[in-house]
Amino acid sequence: MKTIAISIDEESLATVDRLAQAAGRRGGGRKAANRSEVVRRAVREFIGRHRKHEREERDRRILGAHRDQIERQAASLVAEQAEP
Repeated sequence: MKTIAISIDEESLATVDRLAQAAGRRGGGRKAANRSEVVRRAVREFIGRHRKHEREERDRRILGAHRDQIERQAASLVAEQAEP
């Protein structure tokens, strides 16, 4: 694990501290989460959302590039299933 320094506004820092204290209380009396743990969790969540967004964008591009073929195949399947 690496140690870094960040600049953060006072309001956000106060929120980080409140989150750390709340996490400690929810932990059933264990040591309160520290600022670093709160920031690590937030960064992991941000990275996860970013990766999901990238996957969704990639999928949209793929579907867009093959839209006509997909629509033809879907229409063919529906027609085939509608036959008696």
